[in-house]
Amino acid sequence: MPPPIEEAWPAVCLVRPQMGENIGAVARVLLNFGLVSLRLVAPRDRWPNPKAEVVAVGADHVLKNAKVEWKLEDALADATLVVAATARPRGLEKPVWGARETAANLRAAIAAGERPVMMFGPEASGMETDEIARADAIMTLPVNPGFASLNLANAVAVFAYAFAEARQGTDVPEWFKLDSEPATQAELEGLFAHLEQELEHGRFYHPMDKAPLMKRNLRALFLRTRMTQQEVQTMRGVIKALTIGRGGRKKDDV
Repeated sequence: MPPPIEEAWPAVCLVRPQMGENIGAVARVLLNFGLVSLRLVAPRDRWPNPKAEVVAVGADHVLKNAKVEWKLEDALADATLVVAATARPRGLEKPVWGARETAANLRAAIAAGERPVMMFGPEASGMETDEIARADAIMTLPVNPGFASLNLANAVAVFAYAFAEARQGTDVPEWFKLDSEPATQAELEGLFAHLEQELEHGRFYHPMDKAPLMKRNLRALFLRTRMTQQEVQTMRGVIKALTIGRGGRKKDDV
């Protein structure tokens, strides 16, 4: 028997999963295709979940080692590339990939040293627009538009199969290799929070009911650039410098 394949990346993140049985089925299908990193964000039912353990059948260590967080930003903090699985791009200006393209791109990103995370939404309604807005790209599947809702474990299975298929390929697709370390989600969130705070002080958001959309658009602009850690630091320095002269940081401040 050949040795088992168990890869830490990509991680699969289930956002607000509802049924323990589905979480267990996801753990099982991940291990079927050699993936072991599972992250849960605000599961509806108590955790650990006995129903998940029953359905996992042999993938117990995937469940045991699952990272459980109550905020999405915490679950994605160490990620340098995030892809959201959704049937509806919702007007967001992001690359849209199929399952095979997603798998090939993630394989190339991992080879370049990236830490990708695949996000899947809750069973009833999928992810909210603000959650999808955190992603660098969107994965869609060629489902029947009249019946597009896939069971959560089935959706993960399609991706996991595509990734296993890409793993068997001999050629690694080209990936945009950054000159320095890619920024993590935590570093990007720090930049966005800093920028949004200063824009609020400068009364940029007008009218205020358009603020959520304006924030999503600004985030999309930065996410498309695939920023490095150095670029994030530089941009935060720019924001600090722009506060001089309107009651912000003084020129002689350290």
